Parts: sequence; structure tokens; C-alpha cells
Amino acid sequence: MSKRRKSQRAAETTPKREKVRDIFVPRPFEGLVDEPEWIALRELVPAASAPLRLAPALVEEFGERQVTLATVLPLAAPAMTKPDGRVLIGLQRHDQSGDVSRDLAEALLCALRTEPGDPVSVPPLPGPGARLQDILVDGPLEISMHDGFDFWLDPGATEDPNVQASLERANAAIYPTVRLSAAKAAYWCQVPEKAHVRWVLPEDEDTALDALARLGAAGNLPLGDDTRFAGMFRAHGRLVPVWDLPERTPATEWEEPVAQFAKRYADALADTTPLDAAGRRARQGLVGRQLTLR
Repeated sequence: MSKRRKSQRAAETTPKREKVRDIFVPRPFEGLVDEPEWIALRELVPAASAPLRLAPALVEEFGERQVTLATVLPLAAPAMTKPDGRVLIGLQRHDQSGDVSRDLAEALLCALRTEPGDPVSVPPLPGPGARLQDILVDGPLEISMHDGFDFWLDPGATEDPNVQASLERANAAIYPTVRLSAAKAAYWCQVPEKAHVRWVLPEDEDTALDALARLGAAGNLPLGDDTRFAGMFRAHGRLVPVWDLPERTPATEWEEPVAQFAKRYADALADTTPLDAAGRRARQGLVGRQLTLR
């Protein structure tokens, strides 16, 4: 038999690999009560966690499993299982498709199907299937902020020098970050030579842009003296304004300025009249300074 005939015969008998189509979802957390906080934990916060509740159908199938949402896991793994049956899923990971919600749901389902304590295998492109909105009992996130990643570990795990070294490297990369109470999904962080406040706005982009443009035209965008409205970026379908702050002023000092800005912003949202010429110019300036994060 010729090589050509052999290759044709092999092609006929080898099952075709199913192609996985990737579809981009611009607002993967849409519909979740705390959509801005999900975005903040994925894009702004280095070390935090929050408990999640499985939907009744999954509880019936897998039992009452303790599930924890983590900003990041060791080696940016999508999920982990602990020997006692606990499950952790990581928001910040290397492999991702165009639908973050689908990725996270698949990671959670893979972890639930994995023997406790074993490594979790998660496909990089999961294809069609359940999303977070389908498999969780939705509600406000009870976020715990952490100074380091010790919450990864089981008691006694730090005795392993390799684990300890990995943990120390991860902890050394953390910028101090504080969750502000003045506004939901607003976070202060300190980076070399400056600090920032970043706030994930809950409104749709056009509405938020109009409100910020009104504030910009009136000169009301800064948080106070020695602060600068640095611009904003898009993240998962929402706008995130960013302010530059003095490096040495602690996070607690920005609660009141952020609260005052939140009130100015709410008043600007309530104004539904068309933007005047100054407002339109301010809006164009804001649009020109936008960046995009998926």
C-alpha cells in the first residue's frame, strides 16, 4: 500500500479533535451582585480571599464543600484541592479564554471532581458550559484582605523549605493594598514613590463617563491637595478611575476624600441634562486617556 493510501486510511480511522471556539464576553461578571468587587479582586488586589456558596444542585452532587475564591494561587494555578476537601479557585491565572466566568466555573467544577489533595487539571479553553452565575449562590462577597499568601498553606506546610521559599518570593512582590470603606470596590495601594486610589465604578461606561466629564469640567476630579486624577482604564466592561496620591499619606487619610468624591459623583450621575460644551470637551479628554484591561 502506498504511503499516500496509508495516510488516507489513518486519517479516516483517527477520530477528529473537536475544535473549541473561544467567544469573548466583555462583562464576564455581569449579573453578580458584587460585579465591581469581582473585577477589583481580579485586576487590582494582590492578596485577598472570599468564601463562595455552591448552588443546591452542586451541593447535592458533591456535598457541602468549602469553596474559597482567591486572588491568586501558587504558580497562578486555576484551582487547588486540600486533603480535607476544601477547594480554592484563583482569579488571576496564566491560561484564560474570552469568558472569565466560564473559565472560573470550569476550574471549580474540575476541582470538585478531583480527589481531595490531588492536583487539579483544568483545560485552557473549556468550551461551552456552566458559568459562575449558574453554579454559585450569588450574594455580596465577604472579602478578607491579606498581607501575604499564608492562607494558601495547611498547618505545618511552612516546614518545607521549598514551599517557604516560594511563599517568601510571592509575599515580597505584594504592594500594600487597603480596601476602603468609603466606596464599594475602591482600593488604596502604595507603589514605589507614590500611592493610588483605584475605584471600579458600577455604572455602564457611557453613564460613568458623562458623570466624570461633568466633574472634570467643574474641576472636581482630584481627591484633594497634592492629588492628581491620573486617568482611568476599562476592566471587564467597567471603568476604573485612578488617582495619584502622596506616597507617605496612609490609607486611612483617604477615606473622607473618597467619600466626598463619591457624593460629587452621585450628584453628577443624577444630572441627566445633555453635556454642555465644556462637559463634552472634558469627556473627549477622558476618552483619550483610557486604557483597556480585559
